[in-house]
Amino acid sequence: MVGPDEQSPAQEEETSAQEPTPPAPLLELRDGLPSVVETEAALARTVEALAAGTGPVAIDAERASGYRYSARAYLVQLRREGSGTALVDPIAFDGLQELGAAIGDAEWILHAASQDLPCLAELGLRPTTLFDTELAGRLLGYPRVGLATLVEAVLGRSLRKEHSAADWSTRPLPRPWLEYAALDVEALVELREVLGAELEEQGKQEWARQEFAHVVAQQPPPARQDRWRRTSGMHRARGRRALAAVRELWQTRDDIASRRDVSPGRIIPDSAIVEAATAMPSDKRSLIGLKGFRGRGAERYAAQWVEALRAVRGMSEADLPPLAARYDGPPPPRAWAERDPVAAARLSRARAELKRLADEHRLPVENLLTPDHVRRLLWEPPPAVDGDLAAAVDARLSELGARRWQVELTRDLLAEAILDPRLPDDQADDQADDRPGDRPGDRP
Repeated sequence: MVGPDEQSPAQEEETSAQEPTPPAPLLELRDGLPSVVETEAALARTVEALAAGTGPVAIDAERASGYRYSARAYLVQLRREGSGTALVDPIAFDGLQELGAAIGDAEWILHAASQDLPCLAELGLRPTTLFDTELAGRLLGYPRVGLATLVEAVLGRSLRKEHSAADWSTRPLPRPWLEYAALDVEALVELREVLGAELEEQGKQEWARQEFAHVVAQQPPPARQDRWRRTSGMHRARGRRALAAVRELWQTRDDIASRRDVSPGRIIPDSAIVEAATAMPSDKRSLIGLKGFRGRGAERYAAQWVEALRAVRGMSEADLPPLAARYDGPPPPRAWAERDPVAAARLSRARAELKRLADEHRLPVENLLTPDHVRRLLWEPPPAVDGDLAAAVDARLSELGARRWQVELTRDLLAEAILDPRLPDDQADDQADDRPGDRPGDRP
């Protein structure tokens, strides 16, 4: 019998479940905070220390996204066994090629490498091999792959993230910011070791090797066409002339932002562009009087905004942009059913099969195969090679840039979706269950 001050096993289990999980202990700097490298003499000492270290090199870079127009690095962090941590101010130097020479062919360890590689390349730093901890986390099926989340889940330590959105172009950099930056490379070597072992346990080390090699070999993507069409809220601009106003105001803002090296949104926000493009005021007073036209540069550059709108009013119909963007590739999937029902059926079956396969291997479906590759393949399937459609699919996926492991896992099921777009009965039933009207309370 349970006494008045005692709990039954079931009650103890319930109480335990209700107790909050204690926070993971904070990750601390093992060697203290190093001084920022901002002189030639300090850089020479850092180069010597890095060259004397052993094993891979953990690397990170801090940019000033949301503050500056450029995507340049304003701080570079490096850590290597036997070398310690270095915090390098790249603004103080013409380049950091000496650091690259000191690293040599050693493996780089980065988190979300594709974000940092372009700004590091501007400094003369390019890897020959790398290990991307974010990409490894995706391949291993971790539900959340931010650095702080992975460090806590894998290493049992928590990272401070309060300075992740700081203006890293600030000089001098405050000590708490530098501590945050140094901690970002503190755990990368250990994190790489654990994730590398897990990749081997799951038989995914070759997948990871191919993915990392692809990241190293990737060229910068071509500049996006019609970037102005990504203006937030642009759907409120009705008609081609209003779209032309969005385009001209966006370009004017971009020119100002580039010249001043300021984030465009800090000149005027997208909402102000849409407001002006919708109202089309003809003079400065009317423009500034618009309720939604605001921002630091609203009045300062009013003459340029008015001139952009004046140019739009004088445009011929031939100079106005089309209502819809020109697509380099297949149409949006939502339009497939109307334009090509068979292609839509192919896509539906392929998506279902890819999702099943991704779940089986415990990884996101977009990492199993890039969605754009799937759409391009299925909108215009390749002809069979000597009667072998799978071989044709293999060749087309490889041409699009899919890695060998992705091709080998998916080519047969994609070939089957092309040959027979109908969903298997069990999957068709599952999709029918998800259609509106099939569940209580759904509208028909």
